[in-house]
Amino acid sequence: MNTKRIAVLLSGGVDSSVVVYELVRLGLRPDCFYIKIGPEEQEEWDCSSEEDLEMATFVAKKYGCKLEIIDCHKEYWDRVTHYTMEKVRAGLTPNPDVMCNRLIKFGAFDEKRGCYYDLIATGHYAQTEIIDGEKWLVTSPDPVKDQTDFLAQIYDWQLKKAIFPIGHMMKEEVRAIAEREHLVNAKRKDSQGICFLGKINYNDYLRKYLGEKPGDVVELETGRRLGQHRGLWFHTIGQRKGLGFGEGPWFAVKKDMATNTLYVSKGYNPDTAYKKSFCVRDFHFLTRKVEMDRVTFKIRHTASYLPATVSLLEDGTLRIDADEKIHGVAPGQFCVIYDSDHHRCFGSGEICL
Repeated sequence: MNTKRIAVLLSGGVDSSVVVYELVRLGLRPDCFYIKIGPEEQEEWDCSSEEDLEMATFVAKKYGCKLEIIDCHKEYWDRVTHYTMEKVRAGLTPNPDVMCNRLIKFGAFDEKRGCYYDLIATGHYAQTEIIDGEKWLVTSPDPVKDQTDFLAQIYDWQLKKAIFPIGHMMKEEVRAIAEREHLVNAKRKDSQGICFLGKINYNDYLRKYLGEKPGDVVELETGRRLGQHRGLWFHTIGQRKGLGFGEGPWFAVKKDMATNTLYVSKGYNPDTAYKKSFCVRDFHFLTRKVEMDRVTFKIRHTASYLPATVSLLEDGTLRIDADEKIHGVAPGQFCVIYDSDHHRCFGSGEICL
């Protein structure tokens, strides 16, 4: 690796900062890049944190590395934000952070600067492994922080360039290194939510671009009208909080886009909030296409890997038959599939019911 040119995507957070330390400790001098992203109205909605950049600057200077700011503001709007709004408008549940890795961190960045580097290092909690001469994405030993689900849509050529220098560590190990090395962000909290929004409320953002479209809220089992919603895009399947109706709790269980109706079910664990089987379309294989039968999978960012059987349908979609019922299966979510030992990540596809 000493002869290769390495770019580090330095966000200002503790994870990517320890990545720089780890590479320098090995005698390397990577070039650091801070990617500036955000929605299209830069002046009003620019959420690139000044504090992030200050911390990234401190870390790069501490280790004698060059830091360059790469403006991917327009690319983020054209590729990720547009994708998110169109999916939400169609009643789906997208994950913009998944697409950010494919289209921005390993995409637009590569077009602008990453193409001049052999390897791109990030602070993701993930690992890679060479198996029979092929590079695979494999899970981190930290099940809570593992981020392979966020990387399961990157292209094979992007995976070949990607390295994750802290992917073999537990989060507490990373924190301990940062404190020992007196990094300015050693105690800084991890970022939460969608990467470009910062402190902006997600519903406020949806309202700005999609507006409101009131419709009926109906109890699925009885057909009883409970009230109105302000737009189906403000609700996700499996949602319990924020529905605002008495006699609850209520769960959002179905969206009918044709009639603009939100269907809900009552109770703490209504059966209608769970599914055991669902389909996945446009499955994206990371390294190469593999035959899948008994697997584990995730439909959201959790520490749990769920066992299931996969079968290929005539129309090319995959049918997932989980061993147990799952809460909150929503069209548009990514289903990430792993081997039966939840070690090697095969890829991901979009849930379609």
